[in-house]
Amino acid sequence: MPLPVVAVVGRPNVGKSTLFNKLIGQRLSIVEDTPGVTRDRIYSKCEWRGHQFMVVDTGGIEPKENDKMLTLMRQQAEIAISHADVIVLVTDVRSGVTANDYAVADMLQKSGKPIVLAVNKCDTPGELPMDIYEFYNLGIGEPFPVSSVHGHGTGDMLDEIVSHFPEEETDDYDESDIKVAVIGKPNAGKSSLINRIAGEERVIVSDIAGTTRDATDTVIEREEGRFVFIDTAGIRKKSKITERVEHFSVLRAYMAVDRADVCVIMIDALEGFTEQDSKVAGYAHEQGKGCIVAVNKWDAVEKTDKTMQEYQKKLENDFSFMSYVPFIFISAKTGQRVEKLFDMIKQVNEMNSMRISTGMLNDVLAYAVARVQPPSDKGKRLKIYYMTQASTKPPTFVLFVNRADLFHFSYQRYLENQIRTTFGLEGTPVRFVIRERSRNDT
Repeated sequence: MPLPVVAVVGRPNVGKSTLFNKLIGQRLSIVEDTPGVTRDRIYSKCEWRGHQFMVVDTGGIEPKENDKMLTLMRQQAEIAISHADVIVLVTDVRSGVTANDYAVADMLQKSGKPIVLAVNKCDTPGELPMDIYEFYNLGIGEPFPVSSVHGHGTGDMLDEIVSHFPEEETDDYDESDIKVAVIGKPNAGKSSLINRIAGEERVIVSDIAGTTRDATDTVIEREEGRFVFIDTAGIRKKSKITERVEHFSVLRAYMAVDRADVCVIMIDALEGFTEQDSKVAGYAHEQGKGCIVAVNKWDAVEKTDKTMQEYQKKLENDFSFMSYVPFIFISAKTGQRVEKLFDMIKQVNEMNSMRISTGMLNDVLAYAVARVQPPSDKGKRLKIYYMTQASTKPPTFVLFVNRADLFHFSYQRYLENQIRTTFGLEGTPVRFVIRERSRNDT
């Protein structure tokens, strides 16, 4: 089930972004920091009292040239209404209730969505300022006094937010179902691929980039198993996200990756690899998902007998940070090699879920250490006592050593390659956790 979405809205200078940063930046139980999410400063996965959710900074209401404030407020509120499960309206105790606050509150009330009223800049602990009671006039319930600078009152506000979350439901899918997120830049052919797989027009297809706003599921049953394909909005560069709705489309795409077992990263064969493709793939890699690179529109490429080899060699260089990823050249339009995609997805999912016994791992470790001695520094050599697998999705291995500082990245890569050579593990990241024993025995 997708995580609940909490949208933070408010006019300029009420401290909305500061409050957002406080919620995602506190090293308390509030936040579970997610690499790859917070760097865009738009949204982050958070946790409060055992409830996980996505908090979204809607970017503020920043008037553009010739734009009226009320029009922008309406656009901002409408987007929050359509995508959020709970809306936090941030106001300012110092300026009191403004006409714009009334307008947005009225619009939010009509939505029927739960609204939490945060009255910011209540920075002095102790008795509440008398001005707080003015905010009852907005008619959206009890105002929660908070300080986005100091964090006062955020706990009570978060308690109110999570009380409005829908009851947790599980996806109506079996554990054996393979959930596949089709991700990539806009107009790479993601929807066309799913339509080809499904054999019908299940998803709107258009030449206009950004047609798909939300993630949708398509269930396909085959001999290889049952696959749940999640089509997503294309992930754009931040500089190109001019519409506020695009912020939410990107958020939905990232959340689809979180739900998926395997990510099919769509590359436009005509356009080739771009920086944004690396960011899309990088997020899936960071989340430990099984990955496949599907080069689409291969039918439209002028080819010789060496074109595919040369193209793949270039992609291997482009995806050097994901050296484990397999490539497939397809055409969603003609169906070329689309059938082979299912076997590849199943194989990658199995590799991402593989569990290896401790005995087999240490046999590989002993062979690798005998073949290439661990690094040393100033007469001290790295000793690796043993290795065990801690978890799957992705395969994560714990290595117990005498000196963690001697375990150079290059030697970790060497051991990773030995494990991959022995057990396969194509299409999945591999994680190492280094645990250091007492240095007395060094």
